[in-house]
Amino acid sequence: MVFRVLIELFYVLLGLGAAIVIGLTAEWAYPIGAKNIWLVTYAAMVAVVLMGVRPIVRAARGIPR
Repeated sequence: MVFRVLIELFYVLLGLGAAIVIGLTAEWAYPIGAKNIWLVTYAAMVAVVLMGVRPIVRAARGIPR
Protein backbone atom coordinates (compact mmCIF):
# COMPACT_ATOMS: atom_id res chain seq x y z
CA MET A 1 0.00 0.00 0.00
CA VAL A 2 2.74 2.46 0.94
CA PHE A 3 4.59 1.58 -2.26
CA ARG A 4 1.55 2.50 -4.37
CA VAL A 5 1.21 5.84 -2.57
CA LEU A 6 4.87 6.60 -3.21
CA ILE A 7 4.45 5.75 -6.89
CA GLU A 8 1.46 8.08 -7.18
CA LEU A 9 3.37 10.86 -5.39
CA PHE A 10 6.27 10.29 -7.78
CA TYR A 11 3.90 10.73 -10.74
CA VAL A 12 2.58 14.00 -9.31
CA LEU A 13 6.12 15.26 -8.75
CA LEU A 14 7.05 14.18 -12.27
CA GLY A 15 4.09 16.15 -13.64
CA LEU A 16 5.09 19.22 -11.64
CA GLY A 17 8.63 18.93 -12.93
CA ALA A 18 7.40 18.65 -16.50
CA ALA A 19 5.24 21.75 -16.06
CA ILE A 20 8.22 23.69 -14.73
CA VAL A 21 10.42 22.59 -17.62
CA ILE A 22 7.75 23.56 -20.13
CA GLY A 23 7.30 26.92 -18.40
CA LEU A 24 11.04 27.60 -18.41
CA THR A 25 11.30 26.65 -22.07
CA ALA A 26 8.34 28.84 -23.00
CA GLU A 27 9.77 31.75 -21.03
CA TRP A 28 13.11 31.33 -22.78
CA ALA A 29 11.42 31.25 -26.18
CA TYR A 30 9.13 34.23 -25.52
CA PRO A 31 10.49 36.40 -22.67
CA ILE A 32 8.00 39.20 -23.31
CA GLY A 33 5.16 36.96 -22.16
CA ALA A 34 6.91 35.65 -19.04
CA LYS A 35 4.18 36.76 -16.62
CA ASN A 36 1.43 35.12 -18.64
CA ILE A 37 3.50 32.01 -19.22
CA TRP A 38 4.07 31.54 -15.51
CA LEU A 39 0.41 32.19 -14.75
CA VAL A 40 -0.54 29.36 -17.09
CA THR A 41 2.28 27.20 -15.72
CA TYR A 42 1.03 27.67 -12.16
CA ALA A 43 -2.51 26.81 -13.27
CA ALA A 44 -1.19 23.65 -14.92
CA MET A 45 0.67 22.75 -11.75
CA VAL A 46 -2.52 23.15 -9.69
CA ALA A 47 -4.34 20.94 -12.19
CA VAL A 48 -1.63 18.27 -11.91
CA VAL A 49 -1.92 18.26 -8.12
CA LEU A 50 -5.73 18.15 -8.20
CA MET A 51 -5.73 15.31 -10.71
CA GLY A 52 -3.27 13.40 -8.52
CA VAL A 53 -5.31 13.58 -5.32
CA ARG A 54 -7.81 10.86 -6.20
CA PRO A 55 -5.21 8.26 -7.25
CA ILE A 56 -3.22 8.96 -4.08
CA VAL A 57 -6.30 8.52 -1.90
CA ARG A 58 -7.25 5.32 -3.74
CA ALA A 59 -3.73 3.98 -3.27
CA ALA A 60 -3.76 4.86 0.43
CA ARG A 61 -7.07 3.12 0.96
CA GLY A 62 -5.93 0.06 -0.97
CA ILE A 63 -8.66 0.32 -3.59
CA PRO A 64 -7.63 -1.57 -6.73
CA ARG A 65 -7.12 0.34 -9.94
